[in-house]
Amino acid sequence: YFARWGQSGTVDLKQELEHLVTLVASRCLFGEEVRAKMFGEVATHLRELNDGMRLVTIMFPHLPIPAHRRRDRARARLGEIFSDIVSSRKASYPDGGPDDMLQCLIDSRYKDGRATTETEVVGMLVSALFAGQHTSSSTSTWTGARLLVRANSEHLRAAVREQERIVARHGDRMDYEVLQEMDTLHRCVKEVLRLHPPAMMLLRHARRSFTVRTREGDEYEIPEGRTVASPLVLHNCLPHVYRDPERYEPNRFGPGRGEDGAGGAFSYTAFGGGRHACVGEAFAYMQIKVIWSHLLRNFEMEMVSPFPETDWNVVMPGPKGKAMVRYSRKRMSAAA
Repeated sequence: YFARWGQSGTVDLKQELEHLVTLVASRCLFGEEVRAKMFGEVATHLRELNDGMRLVTIMFPHLPIPAHRRRDRARARLGEIFSDIVSSRKASYPDGGPDDMLQCLIDSRYKDGRATTETEVVGMLVSALFAGQHTSSSTSTWTGARLLVRANSEHLRAAVREQERIVARHGDRMDYEVLQEMDTLHRCVKEVLRLHPPAMMLLRHARRSFTVRTREGDEYEIPEGRTVASPLVLHNCLPHVYRDPERYEPNRFGPGRGEDGAGGAFSYTAFGGGRHACVGEAFAYMQIKVIWSHLLRNFEMEMVSPFPETDWNVVMPGPKGKAMVRYSRKRMSAAA
C-alpha cells in the first residue's frame, strides 16, 4: 500500500490510514471478494456512517438532518455493494466456500434451524466492517499523532529502537510471533486507547439489583432493569488509578508499574470487560502494530499540522480534521 507514497512528501495520515485499515480488515475478515470491492467509495461511506451517529442520534435516530440523510444514503449504497458480494459468493460456492467470516455468516443457522437471509448477512457485514474499520483507523491515527509530536519524541525513539532490534533479529520477517515481541509499540497503542477510547461509554443492563460502594464509603443502589453507563473518558483518567492521567506515558503499563491493574480487574476498559468485552481486541492490536511497525521501519515522519482535536459530536469520537504528516523514506537494515 505504501508503495503509492513517493520518496518524500506530505499526506493526511488520517485519510491514508482510514483507507488502509478498510483494506486490511475486509481482507482478513471477509475474504478476497470483499477486499476487491474496497475502493475509496466504501471508506467514504463508512466515514459517513460514523458522521451520522451523532449524540442527538441516540434520542432522535431519524431526525431529518443532513448528517442522517448522508448516513442513510451511505448505508443503502453499502447494502448494494455487499449484496452483490454475498450473491456472488453463493453462486460461486454452492456447496460451501472459503473458511472465512463471510462464509461463516452465510452458513449460520438460528436455533430453530432457519438459515440467515442475504439481508441479515449484509447487515452483519456492514456492522462488523464498520466496527473494525473505524475503531482501528481512529486508534492508528491517534497513535501517529501522539508519537510524532515533539513532546513525545522519547517514546518515538524507543519504538524505533525496538524495531531496529527486531529487524536485527528477524530481518523482514513479520508474523504473529514477531508482533508479540513488540512490547514498546504495544504499550504506545494501549496508552493511546486509554486517552482516546473509540467509544464514549460502556453500557450494561442490570439483570438484578446490586449495591456499589465508592472509595469514600458512599453506597448506591442499582435497581434491577436499569442501564448502567461507564464513561470511558473519565474512567480511563482516574487519578487514583493512573499517575498524571492526562499525560501520554506508555511506560505506565511497563514492568514494575502496571497501572492498568491498580484499581482492580476493570481499571483499563478500552475494550470493555466481562462477558461482553470486545472480541476483536487481539485483532485490533495486531492490525495496528503491523501498520506502525512498517511505518517506523520505512519512514522518517513528523507532524506538520496541529495536534488533532477530538470530534465529540459523534457517538464514536475520533480525530477531527486532518492529520498532516511530512515523510521521507528510509531503510532499516538487518545489520543495524
